[in-house]
Amino acid sequence: IFSCVFQVAPETKAVMKWLRSIPFVLSASLHGGELVVTYPYDYSKHPMEEKMFSPTPDEKVFKMLAKAYADAHPVISDRSELRCGGNFVKRGGIINGAEWYSFTGGMADFNYLHTNCFEVTVEVGCEKFPLEEELFTIWHENKAALLNYMEMVHRGIKGIVSDKFGNPIKNARISVRGIQHDVTTGN
Repeated sequence: IFSCVFQVAPETKAVMKWLRSIPFVLSASLHGGELVVTYPYDYSKHPMEEKMFSPTPDEKVFKMLAKAYADAHPVISDRSELRCGGNFVKRGGIINGAEWYSFTGGMADFNYLHTNCFEVTVEVGCEKFPLEEELFTIWHENKAALLNYMEMVHRGIKGIVSDKFGNPIKNARISVRGIQHDVTTGN
């Protein structure tokens, strides 16, 4: 996915290094311009195809994470198709990123492929560049959803991988039968 030649900004390189150095497991990227939650992959397996569903091996987990955000958001969870983001109502306010539109080099795809971090992209409002006086409302519309999403960090398998003496094993590979995407233990 990241084999295309493009210039990586210094701040992006710094975030990539940071993500590799700390065992984050959950993140969200906040954008403006729509009202929907997207999840990886953002890049279609068929780059000549626009709007092509491109699931990860952890599709069910990503859908659960995206739904946790969308269902707790008062506007995204509103069933009106006449509102901003209304075209995503039948999908529950979520969509696979590449199915919406495909692009290369996204952080959600990078995180999934190169770290243990599962990231969704939250389009927090229909204005790409909201006015200052709109920020308070946007914050209140997203606050409960952000908290609900953060609580999802407690879902799934937790524990310490240790040797026979009880010492933690760094970089042990964790595999789940039926999901072809491993994660590794942290420090």
